[in-house]
Amino acid sequence: MSIIRQGSLFSIQDLYDLEPTQRFEAIFSTIDIEPLLFSLSKKTNHGAPTELNYAAMIYALVARIVERIPTVKDLRKRLKDDVLFRLECGFLFSDALPSEASFSRLVQKLSQTALLEDMQNQILLQAIQEGFVEDEAVAIDATHFESRDQAKTQEKKAKPEPKKRGRRSKAEKEAYEKQKQEEKAESSVFEKLIADQLDVPLETLRSQMLIEPAWGVKKNSEGKNVFWYGFKGHLAVGTKSQYILQSIMSSGSLNDGKAAIPLLKGLQKLPLSVRYGIMDAGYDSVPIYQQIYRMEAYSIIAYNKRNEGETIGFDSHFAPTCVREYSYRYDSYDPKYKTLKFVRPKECKDCPLAQDSLCQKIYKIRIETDVRRYTAPARGTKKWEELYDQRTAVERVIAYLKEFFQLNNVRYRTGKKAKFHFDLVTLVYNASKLAADRIGKELKNTQTQAA
Repeated sequence: MSIIRQGSLFSIQDLYDLEPTQRFEAIFSTIDIEPLLFSLSKKTNHGAPTELNYAAMIYALVARIVERIPTVKDLRKRLKDDVLFRLECGFLFSDALPSEASFSRLVQKLSQTALLEDMQNQILLQAIQEGFVEDEAVAIDATHFESRDQAKTQEKKAKPEPKKRGRRSKAEKEAYEKQKQEEKAESSVFEKLIADQLDVPLETLRSQMLIEPAWGVKKNSEGKNVFWYGFKGHLAVGTKSQYILQSIMSSGSLNDGKAAIPLLKGLQKLPLSVRYGIMDAGYDSVPIYQQIYRMEAYSIIAYNKRNEGETIGFDSHFAPTCVREYSYRYDSYDPKYKTLKFVRPKECKDCPLAQDSLCQKIYKIRIETDVRRYTAPARGTKKWEELYDQRTAVERVIAYLKEFFQLNNVRYRTGKKAKFHFDLVTLVYNASKLAADRIGKELKNTQTQAA
C-alpha cells in the first residue's frame, strides 16, 4: 500500500512547535469572528451594557482546542494564572474574568446558529483562492465519538395485541396503507432510503440531519461488534491538501452511507474540479454511485458482494472473459461516450482459438450499463488501486482530530452543543492548516529570494 505524504514545507506540527504568541497569531488571523460578534451584540441601546469581552471569549474557546485544554474549568484557570495567555486571547487587564456559566451561555447562543459552518466555508474558500487546495480526488469516511451523557433507560414497550387471523378486509387494508403513507410523509429524509436523497436540496438534507445522541454499532478490525452511545462525524477530505472540504455531524445510529450524498452535494458547490470520490465498502450503494456520476466524476469505491453469485462471462473485477476464462485487459476510457475499452488477454497470443469467431478482439462497456460495477479507471487496475490507497488521507485527518484537536472530548450533553464542538474542531483544524500553509509559502518565498 502506498503512503500519501503531505508535500508541505511547513506542517501543522511545525506550527505547534512555534512559540505560543506566534502560533495563536497565525491561527487567529485566519478566522473572521465578526459574524459571531454580530449575532451576540445587543440589537438596541436599551438595557444594561455588555460587560463581557465576547471576542476574547471566542478566541479563548479556539485556544482551548489548540492547547488541548480538557475543560472550560481548566481554561478559566489557565486564563487566571497565565497573564500572557490571557492577553494573547484578547482580554484586557481591565476585563473581568468570565465565569464558567458565561462560557456556557456563550456556547448556548452560538449553538443555535449555523455561523460556524459559514465560517468553515469562508476559510476553505480562502485556502482555495490562495492555491492551497487543488484536489481532484476526495476521500470520504466516518468516525464515532461518545456523548457526555449516558444512554437513557428505555421504557419497556407494551406487548402488541395479537393480529387477527386471516386476510384484512378491504377497509382495513386501505386504512393500513393510508397510515403507512402518513408515517412515511412525516419521517425525515434520513429515515427513508438513500435513493430518496438524490433529488432533495442540500439545505434540506442538512436541516433534517439527526444530531441527538444514539446507540451506534460497527465492526472492529477483528470482526467483532463495538457499541457506543453518541455521535458520528462524516468527513470529505482532499487527498492531496488534506483540508476538510465538507463535514457533517450525525447521531451515532445513522448509517455511514446516508451521509455520503449530502457531503457530495456540498462538494458540488465548491469551486473545485473533483474527479474521483474514494470510499470504502461501507458506501457501496447504487444511489451514491449515481450522485458521483451526476457530478461527472468517477467512483473509487470498494465492492461489497452481498451474497451475489458468480457473474458468468466476467471475472471478479467485472472485466469480460474469453472462452478459456482469461480476463480481458483494460485499455482505455473514452470520456465522450463514457465507455471502457477492454482488449484481448495476453494468453490469446498462443491460443488456437485466437482466429475463431468465438474470440472477440475488443469489448466496449458503457459506465451507464452498471454504475456500481464500472468506473474509470476500471476495477482491478493498478491505477484504480493507487487511487483507492489515497483513502488513507481521510483516516489520517480523523486521527489528527481525535489526538490533537479534542474531537473525542465532548463536554456537552445536547446534540446542538455537541455539533458546536464538532464544528469548532473542524474549523480550528482547517484554520491551522491554512496558517501552516501561509507560513510555509512565506518561507519558500524567502528561500527563493535568498537564492
